Amino acid sequence: MGEHEHSHGHGHDHAGHSHGATADSDRRWLAGALAVIVAFLLAEVVAGLVAGSLALLSDAAHMLTDAASLVLALWAIRLAARPAEGRMTYGWKRAEILSAQANGLTLLGLSIWLTYEAVRRLIHPPEVTGGLVLATALAGIVVNVLASWMINRANRTSLNVEGAYQHILNDLFAFIATAVAGLIIMFTGFDRADGIATLIVVVLMVKAGVGLVRASGRIFLEAAPAYLDPIEIGREMAEVDSVVEVHDLHIWEITSGTPSLSAHILVAPGADSQAVRAAVAGMLADTHHIDHSVLQVDYTDHEECPDTEHDHIPHCQDAHGPVHRKSIATN
Repeated sequence: MGEHEHSHGHGHDHAGHSHGATADSDRRWLAGALAVIVAFLLAEVVAGLVAGSLALLSDAAHMLTDAASLVLALWAIRLAARPAEGRMTYGWKRAEILSAQANGLTLLGLSIWLTYEAVRRLIHPPEVTGGLVLATALAGIVVNVLASWMINRANRTSLNVEGAYQHILNDLFAFIATAVAGLIIMFTGFDRADGIATLIVVVLMVKAGVGLVRASGRIFLEAAPAYLDPIEIGREMAEVDSVVEVHDLHIWEITSGTPSLSAHILVAPGADSQAVRAAVAGMLADTHHIDHSVLQVDYTDHEECPDTEHDHIPHCQDAHGPVHRKSIATN
């Protein structure tokens, strides 16, 4: 008869304590950045209306999404801190990924509106007060450098925090472009520089938005993290002593930076299945930093895996994905 063995990563209490401390620190830095952003946002709206500058108003609109992204990120951190209970067996950690995706979609949506407005102003450029644009943009650079520094102090391996950071960083680039536009308008009277600066910001926003949507989409689709190669990991697992075959290998993330793995492992009859399980779990943790692994270990003659002729090695029928077997040395 076969024997089922399951392996789970340990050290959750320690990780939970560390995560809680990190979350508290992240909340403080994000809240500080939010206060700075909101204060300047109000001043910039007034300046943009007085100057008649689309670049300033677009920056203000972007800063409004910055503030919203920070509020969303703070809310997601609070949700993610809730314990796993009831039907939420993974807790609320994926709320952070929802926040990151919302930030990415917001950047893309805002870029569409700004592109339309910029093109319209390139065709019919309004009169723009270059001096006020320059002064406000320089103040915005200072504010966004401060906000970016504060968020950078938080844990940017979290896709949630990275989403908020990308909003602020893009706004910093926007202010730099706006300052250049203000200088050009002051010295040359070329009002179309305002629209051109806006289009430059749009390019940066699209790049950041696509990156956030792609990264969050990978997690929602249960794809393996970009830094882990399932084929290579499957081969390494199959090379562990006494392992005959590895299949039904799945690697995914519940939230950014927390890879999980499950697999069915067949071992040779007479092997110590507990020792094999421990060896595979240890390799995954040490080599790939996968601390949460669920491993079903059975002998090759297990009743759920009837012998089938496939290179003379038995395996489960209808395995999900590739089947990994130990390489055989030849003379």
